[in-house]
Amino acid sequence: MSTLNLVSLSLSVLLGLTILLMIIRIVLTWYPQAELQKFPFSLVAIPTEPFLAPTRKIIPPLGGVDISPIIWVGIFSLIREILLGQQGLLTMMR
Repeated sequence: MSTLNLVSLSLSVLLGLTILLMIIRIVLTWYPQAELQKFPFSLVAIPTEPFLAPTRKIIPPLGGVDISPIIWVGIFSLIREILLGQQGLLTMMR
């Protein structure tokens, strides 16, 4: 396996996992009683909070709805498409 293929696979897994965590975080915003510091929820909260906290300072929750995870799903999806999509930068280099 070439270095470029390994980098592409690693980026694909990392970006896909991050998108999945953000989607789970979106679902968790529907349940405000979920304690994000406790075990099952902390697995999602700890890796996503460094992205969401600064975004909330720029775009505060609208009507009690936190839209920052939605913004990050869009950003990570765009990055994944630009790098790894059918005509992505890393795909075209193979």
